Amino acid sequence: MGTVTLGVSIAVPEPHGSALQRRRLGFGDAAAAGIPTHVTLLPPIEVPASDRPAIEDHLSAVARSCRPFPIRLCGTDTFRPLTPVVFLRVVEGGPACDRLQERVRAAGGPLDRELSFPYHPHVTLAHGIAEDAMDIAQAELADYEAAWTVRGFALYEQDAAGVWQPCREFRFARGRAARGRGAPAGALAGEPTPRTV
Repeated sequence: MGTVTLGVSIAVPEPHGSALQRRRLGFGDAAAAGIPTHVTLLPPIEVPASDRPAIEDHLSAVARSCRPFPIRLCGTDTFRPLTPVVFLRVVEGGPACDRLQERVRAAGGPLDRELSFPYHPHVTLAHGIAEDAMDIAQAELADYEAAWTVRGFALYEQDAAGVWQPCREFRFARGRAARGRGAPAGALAGEPTPRTV
């Protein structure tokens, strides 16, 4: 059956997801056309296609063990010069993302893998483009802010054209999201609350 390339991410909801994808394309990052806006939980991993049932069972169990949590994006930063990436900062919900990605990559599980860099939740705005274009991306969205309640995550597969396609969503167990300090009220209602786009 061969192999498949999978990833696990928290989707950035609408209207933010599409708007940010368009901005990323506008900065000259052509790869964004095939990458839905997201917070990564598991970077791309190649696995045998026959492992898919076990992977989905594992992710279902992870989701059942979690509760919704608020997340907030605010401002920009960069991984340069280590890697050519400009991103939106996750200023609330980062520890919850970290715990979640650890469960996804649980030792001995079907998605057990070592990361190339320490986990740092973020939303990519530009990757591998000209330095001046990355400077523009970092400056133009410096005041960007958005918040929502994370109620699950999704498994994605990269198709033959290099486009990341959502395969299955995994919803968290029902429960109220704990209010974090500084969380906008709208985030707890499950509605995205944009500040600036």
